[in-house]
Amino acid sequence: MAILVYAEHDNVSLKKATLNTIAAAKQMGDEVHVLVAGSNNQAVAEAVAKAEGVSKVLVADNAAYEHQMAENIALLVSDVAGGNYSHVVAAATTTGKNFMPRVAALLDVSMISDVTAVVDANTFKRPIYAGNATATVQTSESKIVVTVRTTAFDAVASEGGSASIETLDDVQNAGKSQFVSEEMAKSDRPELTSASIVVSGGRALGSEENFEKYIEPLADKLGAAVGASRAAVDAGYVPNDMQVGQTGKIVAPDLYIAAGISGAIQHLAGMKDSKVIVAINNDPESPIASIADYYLEGDLFSVLPELTSKI
Repeated sequence: MAILVYAEHDNVSLKKATLNTIAAAKQMGDEVHVLVAGSNNQAVAEAVAKAEGVSKVLVADNAAYEHQMAENIALLVSDVAGGNYSHVVAAATTTGKNFMPRVAALLDVSMISDVTAVVDANTFKRPIYAGNATATVQTSESKIVVTVRTTAFDAVASEGGSASIETLDDVQNAGKSQFVSEEMAKSDRPELTSASIVVSGGRALGSEENFEKYIEPLADKLGAAVGASRAAVDAGYVPNDMQVGQTGKIVAPDLYIAAGISGAIQHLAGMKDSKVIVAINNDPESPIASIADYYLEGDLFSVLPELTSKI
């Protein structure tokens, strides 16, 4: 039986998280189909068809799916998954976390969330206790509903595939909710969850102005995304969408620079899979020191300007 993957997109372009999700799905089975639900989303379907490892693309193009309303998407996915599919797989993003539990309920099966490794088609590993332990979970259900932590899987190539594209006439409108508006944070910097370099600041920065003065210039020189600890977000230094951690965004860049972050458990859970971790802090006993590849003990207000000037 085939694996059904749900594609993440904005109706114009495919999000990289889908390529990571496809990589995870390939470890569950040989045949991978991708469902693209949206409005005027043909360009996205064509991009998915070129991805490595995809054998078929299913396109649901209707205004009911334009804003990825969970009520409508869940009905569509559960309907499609009721066919010849053994697994339903989505990224453990805001969108995936919103509709996949509904899919599991509609299919009357349990759900395995935030998978970080695939042992075999029925066995998976996922973090528990804020990432301090890893559980191995095995299921015997006929339909397996899974969300995957995309940072744990290397993305498949975006070119080289030649999947067929099939249009679905299936329109599922629950009629229980409607899209009103959205406010999108816009930035010229890379997206936090897909950036190869992340520079994060903590409560020690002391103010929004210091974030702009010390963190952002370094990030701009490195072409990096800007992140923050929950303490910095709660203090109002930066908006919520910059929060890295268990209750924020999970990142695993090639380089993670943490300035003035002590390393609370919930923050470490969101960034400890980074390839190289650099911590700048004046407390050598801080938790982040134990996981940092490079630890610089010093005053961040002196260290950051000097580091920025030498790049």
